[in-house]
Amino acid sequence: MDITKTHLSGETRTEHDLLGYREIPVEYYFGIQTMRAMENFHISRVRLHFFPDLIKGLAIVKEAAAKANKDLGVLDPVIADAIVAACKDVKHGLFREHFVVDMVQGGAGTSTNMNANEVIANRALEVMGYERGQYKYCHPNNHVNLSQSTNDAYPTAVKIALTFSNRRLIKAVEELVDAFRAKGVDFKDVIKMGRTQLQDAVPMTLGQEFEAYAANLAEEVDRLQTNVNLFLEVNMGATAIGTGINSDPDYTPLCVGYLNEITKLPFKAAENMIEATNDTGAFVIYSSAVKRLAVKLSKICNDLRLLSSGPRTGFNEINLPPMQPGSTIMPGKVNPVIPEVVNQVAFKVFGNDLVVTFAAEAGQLELNVMEPIIVHSLFESIEMLINAMNTLRTKCVVGITANVEHLRNMVYNSIGLVTALNPYLGYEISTELAATALETGKGIYDLVLEKNLMPKEELDNILKPENMVKPRKFNLK
Repeated sequence: MDITKTHLSGETRTEHDLLGYREIPVEYYFGIQTMRAMENFHISRVRLHFFPDLIKGLAIVKEAAAKANKDLGVLDPVIADAIVAACKDVKHGLFREHFVVDMVQGGAGTSTNMNANEVIANRALEVMGYERGQYKYCHPNNHVNLSQSTNDAYPTAVKIALTFSNRRLIKAVEELVDAFRAKGVDFKDVIKMGRTQLQDAVPMTLGQEFEAYAANLAEEVDRLQTNVNLFLEVNMGATAIGTGINSDPDYTPLCVGYLNEITKLPFKAAENMIEATNDTGAFVIYSSAVKRLAVKLSKICNDLRLLSSGPRTGFNEINLPPMQPGSTIMPGKVNPVIPEVVNQVAFKVFGNDLVVTFAAEAGQLELNVMEPIIVHSLFESIEMLINAMNTLRTKCVVGITANVEHLRNMVYNSIGLVTALNPYLGYEISTELAATALETGKGIYDLVLEKNLMPKEELDNILKPENMVKPRKFNLK
């Protein structure tokens, strides 16, 4: 639901902050600080609610904090329970449209934190039977943000959210791997020429090529999981700069314990809270893993475009499913639009990784105020890659077919076929065969028979597909 489409009655409530008073429509769960952020940051036009995992992460942080504060006796149990109930509502997707702040913002994430504080406070007020805006009963700062600063709550919420998003990213990778692996089985007996430097190399099967794509991507599951584990170290209780001002000495272990209970993940408190508050190295490393996945995807899509090029003047080895007409002027033209869009997503991910690098480097002293652009870049990359991989799988890979006879003919007409004969004929004779084939246009197979270099039966046995695509014992007596 888009908040701009919410029916407004015209009734308002008055809220105030450091800068003065504002009238807030009564229908809104957010308050004055969120309203100011909406007015200040028309940057990406991508709002918090575009990324549900981030909203869930914010709710989890606020829930854990409320439970810890209740245990410590610094938060009234009635208020704490109402905050917890509100957080559970938010976790389950309610009020998502009220998370309206632009992802790209100044203030090191303060606007995001206050958006969450205000929505949760107003929902908690409803739970307790009060009206939105009656903050003396549940205040966004005094109660929802108790024992916290944006500088520990925001990055912790982001880390929680990235662990959730990473699961969906890995699922998309694994499903794409399965699709390539299935094609590897379908094409296991389809002989073709392998290429190096775009030149004929040696025979292989199309199945081996597609299985290699599957293996290439399967490696990324471990990379992503290893790097996302860096997010399990959090700085809850660090408050403003890592000194823990305004928090109880027992708050951190209690809060982290509740994070673990809620998420079923093994979060732990950072050993040095000041370092953990200003360091964004984990985001840099994780971004590199996301970029690596994008690099591999783009390379594979380059291959699919090459292998399907033509159909008359290109490789024409495989057929991609035709998805849409390819030209407004050339009748009959169909383009490889799905691999093309995945290439473009990869380029965006490369750029986002560079943004993360620059933003991490730009941190100063006890805080990195550039975290919002890091967060936006990472979530954008993840969502685009998930969508790109699902699109590639469902609209391209599963429907690929092979031009079997064309592939076989290219093998037998290729100069590269001479490599399979090299162990039997020797390098010099094989080189002469290759040169003659180039000069005359004749095939290697025909030249061997023409020159009586070996019997046809022996030649056919050597050139059997199963004998050319894997290691084998040689009997050269």
